[in-house]
Amino acid sequence: MALMSRLRAARAALGTRTSARPEGPARAVPESVAIIMDGNGRWARRRRLPTAAGHRAGAKALRRVVRAAGDMGVRDLTVFSFSTENWSRPQHEVEDLMVLFSELIDREVPDLDAEGVSIRFIGRLDQLGDALRAKIDEAEARTARHERMRLFIAMNYGGRAEIVDAARRFASEAPPGAPDEDFGRFMYAPDLRDPELIIRTSGEERLSNFLLWQSAYAELVFSDRLWPDFGPDDLEAAFQEYASRSRRFGAR
Repeated sequence: MALMSRLRAARAALGTRTSARPEGPARAVPESVAIIMDGNGRWARRRRLPTAAGHRAGAKALRRVVRAAGDMGVRDLTVFSFSTENWSRPQHEVEDLMVLFSELIDREVPDLDAEGVSIRFIGRLDQLGDALRAKIDEAEARTARHERMRLFIAMNYGGRAEIVDAARRFASEAPPGAPDEDFGRFMYAPDLRDPELIIRTSGEERLSNFLLWQSAYAELVFSDRLWPDFGPDDLEAAFQEYASRSRRFGAR
């Protein structure tokens, strides 16, 4: 794709590191991107398929997007896979999702490991089943050495829950008089770069309790594409929109 080649060239010219809060036009490719993968259920209903088919199609979309993001120079990619609120969905759907997550780890981790992608999970992981948690721990350990790109998977995650958990730790572990900036050290992944761009698919325009602390200055792009249909071209279009904006972080 010609656009992908231009984006790579632009990123090479700009360098892979910049200041945390640059002023003026955004870089062609953001270092840190987050995606709310929405629309699996609607995709399935439009095709008169079970919801599980939509989730499996969404898993294929994730595979495409992870590889495209890595090729384009994204350093941190965070995806919203399962929220703290998703437990309220029908039991059969939750059970299907847990099976799918386990299958995805088995199938995708070897390839991501070979491609130099580090995998991290964030959320209230202690509330997951023992077998799934063991696979998560193994996937993180297997890929921990990689630096090409980090894939953060938000699992049993809620932005408010993360802030509450961080506040509890901050109150009990931070020294007296600790500056406000130290609060971020108590997030689930304190080394995660704040997302410069958050993409939400399916036409919905809200954050849905995702990365509330980290998204304070993120640019938001909303795509009408349902997640199972989202691909590299859509990612490039989101990057074009991002690059057209001026990021001032409260300055004039």
